[in-house]
Amino acid sequence: MSPKESEKITTAYTDERKRLLGYIRKRISDRFEAEDILQDVFYQLTIGFNDIRRIENLTAWLYRVADNRITDLFRKKRPVTFSFKDNASEGEEGPLTLEEILPSVGTSPEDEELKEMIWDTIEATLSELPEEQRNVFVENEFEDRSFREISERTGVGVNTLISRKRYAVLVLRENLEIFYKLLKD
Repeated sequence: MSPKESEKITTAYTDERKRLLGYIRKRISDRFEAEDILQDVFYQLTIGFNDIRRIENLTAWLYRVADNRITDLFRKKRPVTFSFKDNASEGEEGPLTLEEILPSVGTSPEDEELKEMIWDTIEATLSELPEEQRNVFVENEFEDRSFREISERTGVGVNTLISRKRYAVLVLRENLEIFYKLLKD
């Protein structure tokens, strides 16, 4: 690595470290896990710098890597058993937890690929949700925080939080519908 490249990495670290850590801490409550993710993001920058030269917006790349690491942590921390109790019909409230809206799949290589597709759909859906809905869903489902805990931390009423999560679940259920149909056939 040339001195110029090394300086670019150092500048990125100096300029973005605090903001990136704050961004990660909004999603990860454990300070040590957040710092591990931050360290991993900059590690990825240093080991992949030759490929990264083509990236126009280094800051956006850092945040994308952070998002990916956060998602990886959620997957490791809370392995989902992919059980599906009942797919609610139109007009019904239906389930409100991630475990309840995920379709049931087996353990074959094809099933593992399907699980990966389901997770990709969940990630994409969550990234498109309004921030308030996404944050409530992530904190409640992945970080195991109760609505009361979230309410105390944010100052938002419990009923409002439940409503936001409900909308997130409805969008997720709609986007996962194709997988329900695939598994029924």
